Amino acid sequence: MRAVFNGTTVAESSDTVVVEGNHYFPASALDMQYFEASSTHTICGWKGQASYYTVRVGDQVAEDAAWYYPDPKEAANHVKDRVAFWKGVKVVE
Repeated sequence: MRAVFNGTTVAESSDTVVVEGNHYFPASALDMQYFEASSTHTICGWKGQASYYTVRVGDQVAEDAAWYYPDPKEAANHVKDRVAFWKGVKVVE
């Protein structure tokens, strides 16, 4: 699977975990030159507190387009050290 933004692959892995229709990529699969830490956090009732990255490729920016759970609840332990995408980042095979 590949995560693509503005025509650029920002993450690629054959080892994704699908949860609620979202592919969670291993954190090691991200090309970190395209990611900026965000101060945004949200809460999921069963996964815990999510943190976000903004994705930037060239002059295109997708605020908070990648999310992850640094310390997920036990029920979501399978997404620990994994990142999912939305807001214009396309996940393709």
